[in-house]
Amino acid sequence: MSEIKFGTDGWRAIIAKDFTVENVSRVAYATAEWTLKNFKKPSIVIGHDCRFGGKLFMETAVKVFVSKGIKVYLANNFISTPMISLGVRELKASLGVVITASHNPPDYNGYKLKGHFGGPLSSEKVGEVESLIPSEDKIYLNQIDINTQVKKGNIKIVDLEKMYINTVEASFDLEAIRNSGLNFAYDAMYGAGQNVMKKLFGNMTFLHCEENPSFMGQAPEPIDKNLNEFSNLIKEKGNIAAGLATDGDADRIGLYNSKGEFVDSHHIILLILLYLNKSKKLKGKVVVAASTTPRVVRLAEILGLAHDTVKVGFKYIAQQMIKEDVLIGGEESGGIAIKGHIPERDGIWMGLVLFEYMAKSGKSLEELIEEVYDLVGEFKYWRDDLHIDEKLKDSIVKKCKNDEFKSFGKYSVEKVDKTDGFKFILNQDEWLMIRPSGTEPVLRCYAESKDLKGAKEILAACKLEIGYK
Repeated sequence: MSEIKFGTDGWRAIIAKDFTVENVSRVAYATAEWTLKNFKKPSIVIGHDCRFGGKLFMETAVKVFVSKGIKVYLANNFISTPMISLGVRELKASLGVVITASHNPPDYNGYKLKGHFGGPLSSEKVGEVESLIPSEDKIYLNQIDINTQVKKGNIKIVDLEKMYINTVEASFDLEAIRNSGLNFAYDAMYGAGQNVMKKLFGNMTFLHCEENPSFMGQAPEPIDKNLNEFSNLIKEKGNIAAGLATDGDADRIGLYNSKGEFVDSHHIILLILLYLNKSKKLKGKVVVAASTTPRVVRLAEILGLAHDTVKVGFKYIAQQMIKEDVLIGGEESGGIAIKGHIPERDGIWMGLVLFEYMAKSGKSLEELIEEVYDLVGEFKYWRDDLHIDEKLKDSIVKKCKNDEFKSFGKYSVEKVDKTDGFKFILNQDEWLMIRPSGTEPVLRCYAESKDLKGAKEILAACKLEIGYK
């Protein structure tokens, strides 16, 4: 059988090729073995998102866990990743498992692990689970019946969605949002956030808030190029104050202003940081992934807050959050967490923070962004995901490691940050980053400049320099 490797956030593979019932059973077996080794009374919270085959793969894992004598808390419907993380914490379980491939293309599914604290399991512990994966399937799944195990009490059905909604209602001034006179829109991208938002805000403008396991053939990643329909909807309606989008498992955020213009995660982190510190008077460390704009660090210093930069992958931010007093942790991909919630990315939660910010300040999203610019300067950001030959990719990475790139066209490299990938600092306001993806066979190239034209020019110079055609 094929070797199974966990990436930046879980194990992901193409359905029916490598992501099969047999391989899920192998990973579940390793998960069970690890849980038994580390907990006296082991229990696992498990659920799946809206992706194709989710229920089948979840039930496969459940059967394995039960066969090993582990108590299982089984979600009663499709769920988001943050719901599992919250459930693990609230139910005081040993571990959480989410059957999801997050933002990956529709032909993928995946398997994420969540620690007892309510966030991504550390790299070290994921490595321990990985080392326990057997070379062949060891469980006779057809001998285990889930309904029978529910009756025996070995499986408990839980409503994680209700638990999440109750937590939202206790944490936000929802009436301020509902009575603000502001119209908001939400694009679920056919993902797991759809039911929650409908229940919280029945009168909101909704898009792609129904089940479609193939996501209409598009990767449910909330980035501008995937959200043209949402952007056009906002432009056409003309009365939408802001639009929120979340990915397949609703842990990542996408955002649009009233003009239907995309607001990237860098701006979102800055907005939320300013709100939490200035309006809500909260303090704590600011933790960002290496691919995030340096302007977050700049704002943290202006506000007198400690800061730290970690590797890409939310698990590195989560580890900081469970050990230290962290106000906000965020990454370029749209994964953000804040103080007072779980140490986990949560797209809906961050969207509600921003809606509350707008409602309570009486200011538009555009006005709030201008307040950020007054402090850190105006900037724009862009990212290209390059699907390239593995040989060329390896060659580019090798050149980066050997510091062979001294310039990209007219842009000279001042210094290189190798925290994760290769971040080329070009000047005070411009940078370029090259990093192989940890979840997909692509080379990610990121750039920031004072305007969008400048960011795209940097990326064009990068592609020319690395030999991408």
